[in-house]
Amino acid sequence: MQNSPAVTVALAHIDAWSHHDWERTRELLAPDVHATVTTTQPNFRDADLKGIDNYMDPKTRAARLIEPGSVHVLSAIGDERSALITCTFKIGLGPGGTMVTMARSCLYLMDENEKIKEERDAFFVLSK
Repeated sequence: MQNSPAVTVALAHIDAWSHHDWERTRELLAPDVHATVTTTQPNFRDADLKGIDNYMDPKTRAARLIEPGSVHVLSAIGDERSALITCTFKIGLGPGGTMVTMARSCLYLMDENEKIKEERDAFFVLSK
């Protein structure tokens, strides 16, 4: 279901952080949000983030490198509580901060208030 409640929240969240709207990003998180970020690429560390403040600090540092408006959603599927979104975007991780393409797959679980309770983020850089 592409227009499910969980997909709607997940896409709003992606739109918020990719446009550097930190207030809206924070509003869509449950107080006890738990997120993991992982990749198989060298030079990146996995992250395990618990709570809004612990979530926002590294996520905003990374999202500041994203070119606003560059997110391209490849697929979005979900139901009332869960969503799986795959997308690409431009991010300044190349030599000297040049823009490269990152692919991201993210699994979300919403709480009873339609806030993001769990986020499982896996990514890789397509080109450097």
